[in-house]
Amino acid sequence: MSRNGLLVLLLVDTVLLATLELFFLPLRAGGTVPIPFTVLVAIVTTPLLVIQAGKLVHRKAAAAPLALWVLTIVVLGLTGPGGDLVLVQDWRGLLLIAGGALPAALALGGSLALPGRT
Repeated sequence: MSRNGLLVLLLVDTVLLATLELFFLPLRAGGTVPIPFTVLVAIVTTPLLVIQAGKLVHRKAAAAPLALWVLTIVVLGLTGPGGDLVLVQDWRGLLLIAGGALPAALALGGSLALPGRT
């Protein structure tokens, strides 16, 4: 598979993961206690996508999954299907954004700092 094909596959994965993380964020245990387990998914998967884009495609391409993840969360979260507000407007929404963006930004810095494919 070519570099461009790998990048497209990683970006499709990014959009799918961001969508699932956003839609399952309001999940509650027993209908009362909020369980933002999708934040843990974002903490693990978003940096992995950034690292893999840097390794498999090009180290400068590592920024694409992070940028697309943030764009998907913001656009889909604020202007969801039918104009609905999908992003939860409390601590869980902030935790999702921070949990996905901060570790991925650290991974991006590490990916850009190391010599890779040119």
